[in-house]
Amino acid sequence: MKNKNPSKKKNKKRVNNKGLAPGSVIFTGDRKMEYTDIHFVRFDLEKLETEDYGAEGIVEFLAPIEGKVTWYDIRGIHDTKLIEKLGVKYDIHPLVLEGIADTEQRPKFDEYENGVFISAKALRFDSLTVEIETEQVSIFIGKNFIISFQEDEDDLFVGVRERINSGRGKIRTRGADYLGYALLDNLVDNYFSVIDKVDEQIEKLEEEIIKEPQSGSKAKNHNLKREMLILRKAVQPLREAISKFAKSENYVVADSTGIFLRDLYDHTIQVMDMVENYRDVLTGLQDLYLSEISFKMNQVMQVLTVISTIFIPLSFLTGMYGMNFDHIPELKHENGYFILLGVMATITVGLLIYFRKNRWI
Repeated sequence: MKNKNPSKKKNKKRVNNKGLAPGSVIFTGDRKMEYTDIHFVRFDLEKLETEDYGAEGIVEFLAPIEGKVTWYDIRGIHDTKLIEKLGVKYDIHPLVLEGIADTEQRPKFDEYENGVFISAKALRFDSLTVEIETEQVSIFIGKNFIISFQEDEDDLFVGVRERINSGRGKIRTRGADYLGYALLDNLVDNYFSVIDKVDEQIEKLEEEIIKEPQSGSKAKNHNLKREMLILRKAVQPLREAISKFAKSENYVVADSTGIFLRDLYDHTIQVMDMVENYRDVLTGLQDLYLSEISFKMNQVMQVLTVISTIFIPLSFLTGMYGMNFDHIPELKHENGYFILLGVMATITVGLLIYFRKNRWI
């Protein structure tokens, strides 16, 4: 995922679908690629086929084959005609096609007669802008085939692809539902990486507040709380979606995949708990910031109070001997000026010793 002005994306308005029939395929996001890339993979335990090409270079999508898993990974979802073509080829419900092109929808899980559909948010933390960028990911799982959709050209599923190519793990021995689980597991694992990077920023902010709170510390705290809210909005509905996926009785979801989905559900709960914990930490840092500012202000006021207290008797003496009367005691004394300075110095030292003894300074 590349930085595409995330602040603009967060404030992006939804496309108005008013008056359109349900199932209308309308792209609602920012176009991140000039052309759509299609990555084809077909495998079983013995054989692996792969092919990469652009949308204009494909004549016909290949039909699924019994005993093999066919995976089409589409990068760039702005091509609504391509999405509709896939819908016709694999008999995908129009509401699924509408959901694929809608980048603003929340993560969800839906069941249909010929498969299941799940959408999720891929996350990336930009350390330069200290912002979480989101990318819509949609996955449709049918009998012996799976179609995934990514917004950006960067491959979110590199780890899964490497496992397929090397034959490691269980992917080559199982069906499309297990591949769907593996893709989701890859996304959730990345959530932990994002949280670790957010944790680094929180630690830096905490150190900054404790050592020397800056005027921008409060803004940094607010920005991090906003990013954690984005993370929460991505994880909370996904947790519900994976729970439904794990309990699904759709024929494309094998019973043997259920245990892996339940483990994935536990991971989303763990991520959610971490998000809530960090939100509490940020709230605590906000209170700490206010306490540190108040403490430093009290220190300044304490110093000013001590200075004022010292100068009150000094001001009294100078004021009294500064009056324009002719008959003032010691006014004509030869060493009167030095005696007054000595008295003033004695008062100052005496007050400082008194304040120190009472630990006021």
